[in-house]
Amino acid sequence: MTEEPKTRMTKQRAAIVEALARGAFRSAQDWHDLLRHDGSSIGLATVYRALQALADAGDVDAVLTESGETLYRRCDAGASHHHHLRCRECGAAEDIDIPTFEAWAADVAAQHGYARIEHTVELTGVCNRCAQRSQ
Repeated sequence: MTEEPKTRMTKQRAAIVEALARGAFRSAQDWHDLLRHDGSSIGLATVYRALQALADAGDVDAVLTESGETLYRRCDAGASHHHHLRCRECGAAEDIDIPTFEAWAADVAAQHGYARIEHTVELTGVCNRCAQRSQ
């Protein structure tokens, strides 16, 4: 059995990982703008590739918006399976546990003869801070 090659930690990827520590979900374009504002000369294509590689490795959470845009954020839960509650206005997010959903999903899969199911649950709303700002 061969081992998967480790992804190289380039200077650009290190800058992206450092920027991701800022927390909220943002698009690749927004992460690129933030990096450029900080003085980086990193290209947008590099940001896209790095974010996708980090998401594939489970180091970054990626969620799809209603408009089809992918948003990324550092994964605080590590590689463990989790879901999100995300603010539609500012991108703030919480990792949430839904054990009853996990049991329900396993039941539905078993009832229909499916195995090794995968799923994503993301709840969106407006966080308290944004709700207070809009009043």
